[in-house]
Amino acid sequence: MAEHIDPLDELRAGLGELDASGLRRRRRIVTTPCQPDTRLADRAGPIVAFCSNDYLGLAAEPAIAEAVRRGSLRWGSGSGASHLVSGHYAVHEALEQRLATFTGMDAALYFSTGYMANIGVMPALVGRGDAIFADKVNHASLVDGALLSRAEFIRYPHCDLAALEGRLAASRAPRKLIVTDGVFSMDGDIAPLPQLLALAEAHQAWLLVDDAHGFGVLGPQGRGCLAHFGLASPRLIYMGTLGKAAGLSGAFVAGQRDVIDWLLNKARSYIFTTGAPPMLADGLLTALDLIEQGDERRAHLNALIARFRAGLGLRRWQLLPSETPIQPVVIGDNHAALAVSQALDAEGLWVPAIRPPTVPKGSARLRIVLSAAHSIEQVDRLVDTLQRLEAAQA
Repeated sequence: MAEHIDPLDELRAGLGELDASGLRRRRRIVTTPCQPDTRLADRAGPIVAFCSNDYLGLAAEPAIAEAVRRGSLRWGSGSGASHLVSGHYAVHEALEQRLATFTGMDAALYFSTGYMANIGVMPALVGRGDAIFADKVNHASLVDGALLSRAEFIRYPHCDLAALEGRLAASRAPRKLIVTDGVFSMDGDIAPLPQLLALAEAHQAWLLVDDAHGFGVLGPQGRGCLAHFGLASPRLIYMGTLGKAAGLSGAFVAGQRDVIDWLLNKARSYIFTTGAPPMLADGLLTALDLIEQGDERRAHLNALIARFRAGLGLRRWQLLPSETPIQPVVIGDNHAALAVSQALDAEGLWVPAIRPPTVPKGSARLRIVLSAAHSIEQVDRLVDTLQRLEAAQA
């Protein structure tokens, strides 16, 4: 007879193992709006946050808050039903049309979150007997979407085009889908999208691009990584999130009209969930205007990125190559990365340590994120503190 295991004791033991390996995660309570000058419930003084994905500084933008306020008065608090029942409002429709125009696509579909978009799109396009080809460091939502599809899940080494080409050529799957982040969230590098699209077209595959971290930042007027490379193709399916550079909440998928109509009918995470509050769509329409008019914000952000990279001279830690606001500093050991994060915290700088399984084992890092809302002085302070902490640990 199998020995009885108390499930609560098992969970407690598992939490102890997470503690011992430096992998237990804990939340911090923020008591101010999303902004660089932040206050936390667990510390007395202010702290400068270098961890938010609010790339353009729009999360606390008064114009967006006012648009949401007006939207709440016009539409109320909730949508009341799924989009396919009675929860699709005129402002949702206006948002989808605006997103399609902004990204240069035929049509767009608004999802409640980026995670829901990815786990909805992939199973709707491919299934058993088909094949998904995925970059090995893709976001977890792309991994989960692939597993939910029940298609063969084929991973290729990070940005290794030759390996991907070999796997595509060897596949006999009737339907093929290549999936990649546009900007990789933990490394900050940009996927080689022109070459990926060429492979997709050569092998009659779809190319799904998750541009969570490029939308609003890259390309003319912040139109994203496809615009950054000047790409257009009927094989492209574009996913962008609206809770990062757009400063609010939600996500969208854009592409050929037939593709979007198919997803509307087949993406389970779209069909079987209550529509997002319509007041958020009002805020997002204002956010899109600010993104489109945001060249000055993007110029300041790019200047901060250049200043940070030029100023940070590290001897033992590794600053990964990145031209995006995501600037990872790899330390390696989990406990060491936590210690540096805590030392930065003591200096009034909030930079979380990112550890496995979010990043590969042995590559624990500081994920530094810059925003157009940061000042030059704040970035210089971070550079000086990082260099001093590295020297002190030599």
